[in-house]
Amino acid sequence: MKEAKKVPVEITWWGHATCTLRDSNIRVLTDPLFGRRLAHLRRRRGAVPPPEAHRADLALVSHLHADHLHLPSLAVLAPGTRLLVPRGAPRAVPGLRRLRQLDVTEVGPGDRVRVGDLLVRVVPARHDGRRLPVGPHRSPALGYVVEGQARTYFAGDTGLFDTMADEVGPVDVALLPVGGWGPWLGEGHLDAGRAARALALLEPRMAVPVHYGTFWPIGMDAVRPHEFHTPGEEFVRLAAAAAPQVAVHRLEHGESVRLEVAR
Repeated sequence: MKEAKKVPVEITWWGHATCTLRDSNIRVLTDPLFGRRLAHLRRRRGAVPPPEAHRADLALVSHLHADHLHLPSLAVLAPGTRLLVPRGAPRAVPGLRRLRQLDVTEVGPGDRVRVGDLLVRVVPARHDGRRLPVGPHRSPALGYVVEGQARTYFAGDTGLFDTMADEVGPVDVALLPVGGWGPWLGEGHLDAGRAARALALLEPRMAVPVHYGTFWPIGMDAVRPHEFHTPGEEFVRLAAAAAPQVAVHRLEHGESVRLEVAR
């Protein structure tokens, strides 16, 4: 019998919710945010992602908040890049319609999109889907499961919900938010503790904490700084108790991890 070949799936964290997933020779980019500053937020850790981070065959946008749907970052993607956005996003964010070089597809929970050898399943998230601060048009906040050699769940921004395991489905890798960009997290977010509970529900083989330790409001350096510095380490500690079978990799900015998948 022929021995199964090990095929690596690679994840690189660029900071905040921005990751590159390499699976089945396709590069998938999540919530691209490449700037040094966004409104009142400043990049406090990690260099601005290099041009290599701009390369993608497919980009995923989880919801309309400006730190996830960032028009200047989307504008540097190569012409022809496939872009999945929440249904209604071009209406709510008119600047998105000006990015004519991108192949934009609007999606909602339950949709499935085939990109080469990858199948992307669109799953729900529990989060405010408006374009803030006062956007009148609502779009769903989304998560995505990218199925290729592995099944990788990108949660975007979400709160914990009881049906998460059923709605997300079996996954091998979970990219979970564990913090935010300010000293307080409102409803519809995962902190380190809730992310560890999500890990226990999902039971992936591997997890990577994201959405923490990159951006922080200007002038708030001394306000609860532990909320900026510690969520990744706290998630590692809490995940070890809640889901000890899951390998948790806390990456530095620009660092990568590989998962070997037998096929």
